[in-house]
Amino acid sequence: MTPTEILKAFDSIRVWHRGDRRAPHKPLLILMALGNLLRGEKPRAEFAEIEAKLGKLLEEFGPSGSNASRHFPFWHLATDGLWQLEGPAEILARPRGATPTIGELRSQHVSGGFPLELQAALQKNPSLVAEVARRVLDAHFPQSIRQDVLDAVGLSIEPPNERDGEPTARRRDPAFREKVLLAYEYRCCVCGQDLRLKQQIIALEAAHIKWFQAGGPDVEQNGLALCSLHHKVFDLGAFTIRPADYVMVFSQHLFGDAQKLLSYHGAAIQLPQSTSYLPSKPFLEWHEDQVFKKPARDAI
Repeated sequence: MTPTEILKAFDSIRVWHRGDRRAPHKPLLILMALGNLLRGEKPRAEFAEIEAKLGKLLEEFGPSGSNASRHFPFWHLATDGLWQLEGPAEILARPRGATPTIGELRSQHVSGGFPLELQAALQKNPSLVAEVARRVLDAHFPQSIRQDVLDAVGLSIEPPNERDGEPTARRRDPAFREKVLLAYEYRCCVCGQDLRLKQQIIALEAAHIKWFQAGGPDVEQNGLALCSLHHKVFDLGAFTIRPADYVMVFSQHLFGDAQKLLSYHGAAIQLPQSTSYLPSKPFLEWHEDQVFKKPARDAI
């Protein structure tokens, strides 16, 4: 396979979706396998050997409950021609839609990994591995948490170059950031941070409520002005915003030295200066369903 063919194949992976529900299962398995390959770990592994790590990745970066379907990408990535399975003939002969159970994959010692030709091409071209990883990240995860994903899978690559654009036909609206910050009068809608150095705005970002990677539009109603900390924890699902009253609700999974963050639990965000910019209910509902780490803390 040529590098162009390899990139095209990874760009074309079929990711399960129902409406705008997201499924990062295949992308996370690919990134984990790329990390293993670059570290020189064995290229093929039994499901039982990697399921704990894959499940943890899904718990951290997928919708609530994703861990329960951690066996799906291990089985279904083979349909994209990027994964090769080995195991008993009676298992491998099944139609791809007849997914084995977690118990079957364990007990039958089914193993998987990149096909040998693809594996060899990636091993001799680390820059190709980095480009594949960048494209997978760009297509499935917001900028705020991409480094966290890389750290979790043990990959080290150069930061994505925003000038290269998106790997899909959609392009970001370069005016989105300015429109959202203006709507919120250049302050974080959670903590009110509005730090400046002369005229330079510091650590204030325009966050998508419904991720751009999930089809979220670049409009004020899908944006929040957030400081870099609150942007990151929002994209990680540590808190969400109730559509009915714009009250922040935090996850029970957030703990440690988090008292400052948790002090906002039950408080309303600072609303934009015009009601026409208010966060849209469908976008907030998407975030609660697809990003927020349930269950929520008790209502206040």
